[in-house]
Amino acid sequence: MKKAFLIFYCVSLLFSFNGCSLDTTEENFQFTTLEVVSADFPEAFDHNQIYEINVVVLRPDTCTFFEGFEVTASNITTREISAVGTVLTNETCAQAIEEVTATFNFRVDYTDTYVFRFYTGNDETGNAVFLEYEVPVNQ
Repeated sequence: MKKAFLIFYCVSLLFSFNGCSLDTTEENFQFTTLEVVSADFPEAFDHNQIYEINVVVLRPDTCTFFEGFEVTASNITTREISAVGTVLTNETCAQAIEEVTATFNFRVDYTDTYVFRFYTGNDETGNAVFLEYEVPVNQ
């Protein structure tokens, strides 16, 4: 038993000296929000079902890539959604606006009408602008 403990202790000690080094160089990317152009919803949802929602976002240049969605519930059946992207900061980018289709799964947990508010950017005065969809739930 002592021999097994000694081997375990030696291996643990060896791993403790072989720690990770943190690279202190600057990151080569940053997060950004992408403009949502449109979303494809059914006419109505069925309660307790899962739906795949297609969303079209704009990729403004060759250094920007779609990463996912940030979804916030502002009340029981209202969802505010932002498309999140990454921008490579150490690259030479070409302006090439491209529409990219991304999807997310949505589960219908409530029987009230759902409101989806997709962030599309800011207006001239700096206020957030949203593209809104309302989807009723079949009873």
